[in-house]
Amino acid sequence: MKTFQNKVVWLTGASSGIGEALAYALSNKKCKLIISSRNHAELERVKRCCENGGEHIFVLPMDLTNPDELPLVASVAMNHWGKIDCFIHNAGMAVRDLAVNTNAEVDRRVMETNYFGPMMLTKCILPAMLEKRSGQIVVISSLSGKYGVPKLSAYAASKHALHGFYDSLRTETAGMNVKISMIIPGFIKTPIGNHAKDGQGNAYGKVILANEQGMNPEVCAEKIMKAILKEKEETLIGGTEVFSVYLHRFFPKLFSKIIRNHPMRRLRFR
Repeated sequence: MKTFQNKVVWLTGASSGIGEALAYALSNKKCKLIISSRNHAELERVKRCCENGGEHIFVLPMDLTNPDELPLVASVAMNHWGKIDCFIHNAGMAVRDLAVNTNAEVDRRVMETNYFGPMMLTKCILPAMLEKRSGQIVVISSLSGKYGVPKLSAYAASKHALHGFYDSLRTETAGMNVKISMIIPGFIKTPIGNHAKDGQGNAYGKVILANEQGMNPEVCAEKIMKAILKEKEETLIGGTEVFSVYLHRFFPKLFSKIIRNHPMRRLRFR
């Protein structure tokens, strides 16, 4: 895509954080926007706040942890304006707890939300993109998709899975004019701590200082849109923390030593 104008963009996780900022930014580009999340009321709020709302924005609630409903949701999305030009996977669930304290059911829920749900929706819309030899799938990942840190085992596992699936998909769609873009944000100032769960599935409810001091989501959204239009395969967005990806790649022993002394590691096991 060279422009968002008149394109049909489906955005998940649009009711807060990066997704909400993307919804506002995209609505200003005069695209036809489908916004999804579990929270219908918040989606309606976001729609009202969009500068170019109304008939250009379609609210489509869904629950990524309910696989039975996803094919129907995808069908509704594709039929509303007759196509999907760009599908942005942004919805996600965060868990912050030690692996030993995390209930396996919580691990499964994270994988359903962060990996299986997006994967299923992709398989629903991909045939139409391949048939018309046009489309772009954008995945909002995380630095945790590149390496793991203490208390993020479930979250990191789901983000690693995204990279494996979509990197493979990119090789399969080469030459078919269907683009796959991985976006890797660092610390972004979003209420992720309010929405995160602990290992038992309860509200984490703590401020995550690194995110509070991070990039504003509006700035992040603009950088994401630029990366989409440039059809970049992988884009790092954030402050100096994004250089940790290069440290991990080129100096693995040093990185391992640093990460094993991460402040989160000092918390005691229950």
